[in-house]
Amino acid sequence: MADPKGFLTTGREVAQTRPVTERVRDWNEVYVPGSLLPIISKQASRCMDCGIPFCHNGCPLGNLIPEWNDYAYRDDWQAASERLHATNNFPEFTGRLCPAPCEAACVLGINQQPVTIKNVEVTIVDKAWAAGDVTPQPPERLSGKTVAVIGSGPAGLAAAQQLTRAGHTVAVYERADRIGGLLRYGIPEFKMEKRHINRRIEQMRAEGTKFRTEVEIGRDIDAAKLRKRYDAVVIAAGATTSRDLPVPGRDLKGIHFAMEYLPMANKVQEGDLTVSPITAEGKHVVVIGGGDTGADCVGTAHRQGAASVTQLEIMPRPGEERSEGQPWPTFPMLYKVTSAHEEGGERVYSVSTTHFEGDEDGNVQWLHLVEVEFAGGKLTQKPGTERRIPAQLVTLAMGFTGTDVKNGLVEQFGLELDARGNVARDADYATNVPGVFVAGDAGRGQSLIVWAIAEGRSAARGVDRYLTGTSTLPAPVRPTDRALTV
Repeated sequence: MADPKGFLTTGREVAQTRPVTERVRDWNEVYVPGSLLPIISKQASRCMDCGIPFCHNGCPLGNLIPEWNDYAYRDDWQAASERLHATNNFPEFTGRLCPAPCEAACVLGINQQPVTIKNVEVTIVDKAWAAGDVTPQPPERLSGKTVAVIGSGPAGLAAAQQLTRAGHTVAVYERADRIGGLLRYGIPEFKMEKRHINRRIEQMRAEGTKFRTEVEIGRDIDAAKLRKRYDAVVIAAGATTSRDLPVPGRDLKGIHFAMEYLPMANKVQEGDLTVSPITAEGKHVVVIGGGDTGADCVGTAHRQGAASVTQLEIMPRPGEERSEGQPWPTFPMLYKVTSAHEEGGERVYSVSTTHFEGDEDGNVQWLHLVEVEFAGGKLTQKPGTERRIPAQLVTLAMGFTGTDVKNGLVEQFGLELDARGNVARDADYATNVPGVFVAGDAGRGQSLIVWAIAEGRSAARGVDRYLTGTSTLPAPVRPTDRALTV
């Protein structure tokens, strides 16, 4: 146990963010570099090393949180990194991007502020990189088996790294021009600088993983040819079909899916573009959708110099404390102020868009909305609450509805879909097609980065068993548990 009295003597402190006036002028990560170093060991001491560590249950990866908290408290950063990487291939990703269901399940959180698990995690891995403790782990021998991984998001990368380390020859296919999937083009630079992805890719290359960019399976390469070329295939293509808003005026210029808007801003940061072709500069921006993707659009609009930013959410504003229907240790839906929200803008709850209004040139100018309420289990409009707000750029950030079936991948493989439009699979992540497996959002539906990595690791074990009859890869923590999905 780190410090038997740590949770009594030390209060919760988190990473400091840079001043708003400074950070909205650049695209660097919002946190003050090095702000965690003076406090993180004391923060780790707040971990009580519970007899039943519910943080394990809250984390889909089953991270060994009390163990690496103890090492961090004792300044044994190398041992902390080893324990952290034992269950998580990419803790620098999750430490920056995961909403931390582990903290929601922390026993200390029953009546106090929980341990800052994410901050400890990211400090451990950042110190490991700085100390040179994160090194390639190539396999001792090759199996002679080949695997194709379709998609280079967190699920695909986790599956690829595990399978490469098991001795298989792995090639990752990515339809974009760079590796990383939504980590690369869906997550703004101010949330995670892309250097973190780049150095992991170099580690994986040194281990033997091959990468093929600008290749879309189903269009550039027929699925049947891919199956003949490889002994197994892992589909980790995500749930990339954006939920649309079919209301009058949807076809006006200036209305875009979030995943049309955000990648352009990232391409500017990559140096591919000087100015984004979809920019918020000088415009009244409306973001439809109150989740993390919506917040990413808000922060991006601020940095592009929007005249105003309004975020709409159809659901009521969540409470700031757990409701009776969301008891500990479940992940509660609470009112959350992200760094993007700290930077300005207005958040409007319990409203629904009725239609868009444009100018004579077909450009969106106004968004018409109405207040809504839930009554008798149904969503109803409140009479007399209709109004319009200025909207010269609208981003739709309302989530995703399932796997992209338009590119031919599903049809060419002959994959079965479940009732939610995701690729159906069994407990070993195997699809109805022999030798074809699925991991991440493509099989699970829209979910968290931590679930994507967990599924990639678990699918890799299923593939390894399929190819060799057994597997030395770590067993999945809870391959079918969906109880804590957010």
